[in-house]
Amino acid sequence: MTASPTTDGSWLSAILDWSVSLMDVIGPAGAGIAIALENLFPPLPSEVVLPMAGLAASTGSFTLVEALAWTTAGSIIGAFLLYGLGAWLGVERLRRIAARVPLLHPEDIDRTVGWFHRHGGKAVFFGRMIPIFRSLISIPAGVTRMPVWRFALLTAAGSLIWNTVFVMAGFLLGESWHVVEQYVDVLQYAVIAAVLIAGAWFVFARTRSLIAASRARSADPSDPADEPELVSSSAD
Repeated sequence: MTASPTTDGSWLSAILDWSVSLMDVIGPAGAGIAIALENLFPPLPSEVVLPMAGLAASTGSFTLVEALAWTTAGSIIGAFLLYGLGAWLGVERLRRIAARVPLLHPEDIDRTVGWFHRHGGKAVFFGRMIPIFRSLISIPAGVTRMPVWRFALLTAAGSLIWNTVFVMAGFLLGESWHVVEQYVDVLQYAVIAAVLIAGAWFVFARTRSLIAASRARSADPSDPADEPELVSSSAD
């Protein structure tokens, strides 16, 4: 494979060029390693690595089946590393962390865990096809100890769909695979915007709730600070 994804000299370009070189040296296993690392290091975009694997398959460096098999295996391995991190953290450790973080409460962890127990299967499957969440969704799966076989099956299914779209883009479009980037960028920006809006709303709502609770305590007539005045009145 002779194509290089970027040439602007940035750190991201260097990482992507390294992933391409890895495929040149060890074949489809290199694509699998790069995708496994993408799970741990989201700034390494699978939306670029996967089409490069498809491009390599189109030039005969390895087969399309090998590209899909190795990249999906890399997705599963990377996801399990984050699943292990979530299992290590566990619910109780996260509750202790939340108790020390401003604006967070242990009950927030309980609600999140409860939601994941109800909808975790859908979250893992569809999360594998959403930028940013592709990696992060494995952590709550580990925290809640989703059965390993179920996590593996859902991760494999979601990853295979995502990987196939981008590997096939590289395979069919060849050197013109860059046209898919503009659509992926729109999706990624939409996800980032949604996360920022949700985060800002959480901070606003939680801050407003704390202020309201503080005012309610100040206006409580049973406040001990009022007791001396009440005693004096009764003496009169």
